[in-house]
Order: sequence, then C-alpha cells, then structure tokens
Amino acid sequence: MSNSNRRSNKTKKRGSGSLFVLSRFALVLMIAGIIAVGSAYKLIDTTIIHGAEWVAKGDSTLNVTAPVPPLRGEILASDGSILATNLNYYDVRVDFRASRFRTAKYAHPDTLAALACSLHRYFPKRDTSEWRKYLARPLKTPRNKRSRAFLVAKAVPKSIADKIRHFPFFRISRNANYTGLSITPVLKRAYPYGDMAQLSIGRVGEVESGEIRGVSGLERALDTMLYGVPGVKRKRLFTSGEGYWQETAPQTGMGVRTTIDIRMQDILEYELGEMLLKAKAEWGTAILMEVSTGDIKAISNLERDPKRPSRYIEAMNRAVMAFEPGSVMKVMSMAVALNEGFAHPISRFYNIEGGGYPYLGHKRISDTHSPGSLPVSRFLEYSSNIGMVKLMMPHFSDDPNRFRAALADMGFFDSFNTGIALERPPYFPKLRTDNGGRLNLSRMVFGYTTMIPPLYTCAFYNAIANDGRFVRPRLVKGLRLPDGRDSTIDVSYVRDRILSSENAAILRRMMHDVVWEQGGTAKLLRNNIVEIAGKTGTCKVAREAPRDSLGRRLKDIPFKAGYIEGKYRVAFCGFFPYENPRYTCIVLVCSPQGQFRGPASSAGTVPKNTALKMYARGMLDENPSLASQQKEASGGPTVYASFNDRRSENLHKAYGLNRSRRIASPAASTEGVPDVHGIGLREALARLESAGYSVAFDGIGYVESQEPAAGTKASPGTRVRLRLRHLE
Repeated sequence: MSNSNRRSNKTKKRGSGSLFVLSRFALVLMIAGIIAVGSAYKLIDTTIIHGAEWVAKGDSTLNVTAPVPPLRGEILASDGSILATNLNYYDVRVDFRASRFRTAKYAHPDTLAALACSLHRYFPKRDTSEWRKYLARPLKTPRNKRSRAFLVAKAVPKSIADKIRHFPFFRISRNANYTGLSITPVLKRAYPYGDMAQLSIGRVGEVESGEIRGVSGLERALDTMLYGVPGVKRKRLFTSGEGYWQETAPQTGMGVRTTIDIRMQDILEYELGEMLLKAKAEWGTAILMEVSTGDIKAISNLERDPKRPSRYIEAMNRAVMAFEPGSVMKVMSMAVALNEGFAHPISRFYNIEGGGYPYLGHKRISDTHSPGSLPVSRFLEYSSNIGMVKLMMPHFSDDPNRFRAALADMGFFDSFNTGIALERPPYFPKLRTDNGGRLNLSRMVFGYTTMIPPLYTCAFYNAIANDGRFVRPRLVKGLRLPDGRDSTIDVSYVRDRILSSENAAILRRMMHDVVWEQGGTAKLLRNNIVEIAGKTGTCKVAREAPRDSLGRRLKDIPFKAGYIEGKYRVAFCGFFPYENPRYTCIVLVCSPQGQFRGPASSAGTVPKNTALKMYARGMLDENPSLASQQKEASGGPTVYASFNDRRSENLHKAYGLNRSRRIASPAASTEGVPDVHGIGLREALARLESAGYSVAFDGIGYVESQEPAAGTKASPGTRVRLRLRHLE
C-alpha cells in the first residue's frame, strides 16, 4: 500500500472516531438536559404548583406529635399517709436485629447461656435452661423478621434495671444500637397498703384510648382530677436520627386526701375478717363513720376466697349495694312515727297477740322475742314486728306511699356523692292503695319489700347520734393542688335537722336499751369500757335470678322467686360511746353459721371489738392520756426514720409519743440483707430493692420483723418477707 493510501485511511479513522466521540458527548448533554428539565419541573412542581401539599406531607413525616401522659395524683389517708402513688419501674427488652446479632457468634443460641444465667439470679421464675430456650426463640427466625422489642422483664425496680445494664452480655459495648438492650421507664400505680380498703380506693387500668385511667373506686370517681393534663411532644429529624422534643409539659393531677384513718381501717378490717372466719360466713361489709363530720374513717368488704375457703379477700363493694335491711329498718320507721307524732306517748302499750298477728288475714306476722304486750318505748328493744305494724299501719293504710314521702322529706333518698363508685340510693317501690299495697307496707316497716345500701342505713343512724342533724357522708375531705397547696372540702348536710333534739334523744335511748336492757336483742355487746347503742337486724336471703356476665337476666333458665330456706343476712348498726357519740358503725354479714348465726354474736361483735381497741389506743377521748401512759411505762418505742424525713414529726404526734425521743436510722448492714426493722414500707422497699432483693409483706404500718434476718448472706433476687404493724 502506498503512503498516500495509508494517510487517507488514518484520516478516515480519525474522522470517524471524532464523530463517535461527538455523538456520545451530544447524547450525554441531551440526557443531562432532560434530567435538568425534569429536576426543574419537579422543583417547580414541589415548590410552586403543589408546594403547600408537599410541605404538609413533610411536616406530617418529620413532625409527628404524641401525647405525654401526666403524673397521676396521689390518694392520701386523712393523716397524709399514701394510699395510692406512682413509682418508676422499667421494662427490659432486646432488639434481635441489632448489630451484634448479625455476626455468626451472636446469631447462635449457645451464646445466650451467660445472659440466661444472669437473668436466673434475679428472675428465678425460670431456671437457666428455660431462660435459654425463651431467649433463643427470636434467633430461629430470619433476621429481618426478628422482634425488635423482645420482652425480657416487665416493671422491674431501678435497682434491678441498673444491674441488668451491667450484665457481661451487655457490657461489650456502650452503644445500645449494637447490644440491642432497651430499658424503658414506665410509671406504675402502687398501693403501699395492699388490699386494705381496696374497693373504696379503687384501681387503674388501660382504657380503649390506651391511657391509664381509673376503673374503680375513688380512682374512677375522681379520675378527671387525679389524671391531670397530658403534655405534647413532637418528633423531629436530627442529624443523628429521629428524636423527641417536648413542647408542652404535662400537668400533674390533683392529690386527693380521703377521710380514711389508717389505724381505724386496720382495726375494723381485722375484726371483720376474724369474725367472718369464726362464723364461716360467705361475706361481710363494714363502715365506720365519724358522727360530727360524716367522715368515713374505715370501710371494708370481705368475702370468702373461692380458691382458698379459709381465707377472705376484698371483692364486691357491698357497702353501697342495696339489700333488704331486716329489723335495722325499724329505727327509720320509728323516726317517722316520732316526727309524725303518733308514737307519743311512748309509754302506750300494744297487744303483741301472743307472737302471731294475721294482718289483713294474710300470713301471720310473728315475733320471736316479745312478751304479751309492750310499750312503744320497748319496740326496738324486743325487735317487735307486730308492734311496729300496729303502730304504723293505722296512720298510712289509706295511702301507703305517704310513708315513703315522709322518709324522702328527711333526705333518705338523696344522693350522697361520697366518691365511692357505684353508690346508689335506697329502693322503695311505689305502692298501690289497695290491700296489696297495704300488705307490702306492713312488711316494709320492719325491713322487707325494700332495698337499702348499708351506707344509707349507717348515715341515717349517724344523724340520730348527731342529735338529729343529717350530715352528708364523705370519703374525700380535701384536694392537694399540683403546686402543693391544699384545698379543704367543708362538711355539708343532707338536711340540717331531720329530728328534734327530743326525738333524737328518745331514739338513742331506745337503741341503748337494745344492748343494755334485759329484753334487748344485743345483750352480748355489753362491756364495762365502751357503752354501745344500736339495733340488730335479721333478714331472709332472697333467691337471685340467673344472669349473664353483663348482669342481664337469663330468661331461658327457669327461676322461682322467694327466699332460700335457712339462709339469712344479719346486721348490727349502732354508735359509741353512748353518752358522747363519736362514731357510728354498721356491719352486714351473709350466712353466718353455728353459734354466730345471731346478729349480735356475729355482726355486733365487730363494732364492739372495734370500739374496745379504739379506746385502748386513745382514739375515743375517753382516756386521752392512756396511750402515752402505756408508752411511757414501757419506755416508749423508738420511731425509725431518716433525720430529714418530715414524716417522723407526724408519726411523733399521731402515735402519742409525747416525750421527746431520738429519731434514728437503723444501722445499715455492711453485707448481706439490709436491716429495715422499724422503718416504713416505702423506705424498706427502696433499701431492699436497691440491694437486689425482692420483697413480700404482711400487715400495715412499720417493719416489725424480717426474714431472712438482717446481715444474712443471700443471693440477689432472694425474697425478703416483712411483717408490718402499727406503733402502739
């Protein structure tokens, strides 16, 4: 080939190569132009055409708001003791998609053995092998499907949560994203006195909204005040990831100061439980009310544990449930008769008809205690059904509903609004004006064909003890605002006066004779220390219609109305001391057995023993120096508390420690189980849990004994049992 041809070919190759490069460059420019135009259009679209829409979408993604639950207010006893509070606990979880579980070493179940061993020490409900199996479950699934919040332990105290953080399994890195450990604080409602007055104090639970709200008792009735005001937190995108900024802080709920006296509650609840156990009864309810204020100082509801028949537990709040009252109703009937004037003179005698009276020719009304004839003044003493019928019916037979109207005028059906959930007024059916209505009224005046809650009976008797002034019962005496200020709720009255002083005194004397006269149905309650007055009651138990879980009558199941043969409810309601009434007490018991079948031998023993113990502890002002004298004679107890604990001063006053005594903290053990003898439950819990021990306790008040003993060497997680008592 000639040189000219070679040059021509090279020139052609260079020309074609340049053309190729130019064409590729043009293509790149065209693509870049298209991208630029697309980007420009997208920019215009997102910023101008649909700008507002995209801004809103961005805000919804990066600025998510969430509520911040407020701190729930505390429920306090009358002396400031805490009945319900909030304690910080922690949920422990593991993210099985964390970085460490991507490696072959930690993706193998055997590597969890050390963690399983550590967990067993503090959570012995599973042994080491069971913990291994439990923890290995997530590792058996593909990594992208593993749990990111696998629950290891729920609601553990801070002391245990801190120890979990230092487990060898989690100490390989300070980066939680690597270890997978997540410890989340949660607030838990705590009740330092356990089941004491549980139904009145109430409980909390999760509702449909996901919030923790009151579901029973005071927790429910006063939920709007206790709950507080939720805050708001907003989620924003930070350079390190998403995080929360709290924009509005939550407002703590109000504290509620109740009328409950811890010491009286302890006494009443113990006496009710002891009596039920001896009488082998099905259930019992008791209320202790202060005469002058209507303050409910103690309230207890106990029934036989279906799982352990020898034990009684808090169950239904029968203190506010309605029952046929039996003969305790005669006091209300007599009050109407005195107000209407036809019970005077109270010395007038009535023929008791030999204990059998066929009113309107119907089934005979019978008396079991009455002699041949009785004056009005002794109707309550002998609990005469016939006497009450002969006294009442001539004045109401023309219009039986006037009896109900007379009670209504006295405020008997007014709502009390005590704060106790499910409180309801008495049920008095409207009566016809024929013989059927008269027959119903003849039974109503001595406690049948009507339904009255024990709370209402107690309040009415309290008005008699209060010289005829019907003070409104209350369970709440004040509110504690979030800023620490206290707001007091004044004593109020259902009616300023429902009986004249004269008639109230007559009724008190009649109730005194029930206990202290020869024919009295409550002679068993006599004692030489506290003079008690009151009225017994016995009532047959009606058959209850079968109902479903929602309380609806099951109509397809046959049901025959009437009373259960041989089954009774018994009651006693009265006040003490007689000459200077301080407290009114009602006790209602269902189906006591044996020697305790009578109302005095069962229900009546509770207020009697309660009164005697209150006297012995200087609570009746009959012996104001007795408590301090007893303590001084024995040298006086040492009250254990920290030097900066203001409660020590309150304890000093509350328990009659009139002489100055050293308030000291028990010496902490250098090793083993800490010494918590003599201190309050909350401080004892803090010390023991900080040392790694779990706690169980019996009783209320202050630590009397502990097991294992202080200084005992015990492994972390060991349960320490405390026995509590009041200082006496």
